[in-house]
Amino acid sequence: MPGIIAQVFVHRLVEFRPVLVNYILMEVLKPLLVVIIATMILFGCSSHMDWHTASRESAGIAPDPAVTNEAVLHVYGADAWSWRGWFAIHTWIAAKRTGESDYTVYDVIGWRGSQVLGIRQDIPDRYWYGAKPRLLKAHRGEGVEELIDAVDKAAHVYPWKTSYKVFPGPNSNTFTAWIAMQVPELELKLPFSAIGSGYASQGN
Repeated sequence: MPGIIAQVFVHRLVEFRPVLVNYILMEVLKPLLVVIIATMILFGCSSHMDWHTASRESAGIAPDPAVTNEAVLHVYGADAWSWRGWFAIHTWIAAKRTGESDYTVYDVIGWRGSQVLGIRQDIPDRYWYGAKPRLLKAHRGEGVEELIDAVDKAAHVYPWKTSYKVFPGPNSNTFTAWIAMQVPELELKLPFSAIGSGYASQGN
């Protein structure tokens, strides 16, 4: 009899082990997650960083158009503002055609108001409010004119020009991912930290 009871007990333990493990993990990790999120929020609120004075200077990555005649197309990413930069990036596209003396920047910014999509001449590789950008993709020279034309065309038919939501999207990364989907020749694969990029598939 004791042997049978022991076997039944072991069988039940194995049967309910996944539930037991999940329960223990939730009870341990849930408070820890709350502490982590609270710490990030408090850090962001108490930080002395001020976006009004944060650097928006050129990072010196893009070729100087004054001495670079060939076409250039760059995709940039930089850590998001404040504590969001711990796990998320902001992305944008900059391009200049052959012989042009200025770059055109394509991006989405939530605080623009009713029109979140921007297409304008600007410094291509600005710091994103203190965060140095990194180059996610670069094309230059032969064949880039056609890529720029395709990017420009796709940007003008972006389906969420007036909509913005940090999560799950549409946001700045949704825009860049949308362009990558419409122009596969870019061969652009955004990193996991480009939160909101997955939302782009809903536009097809």
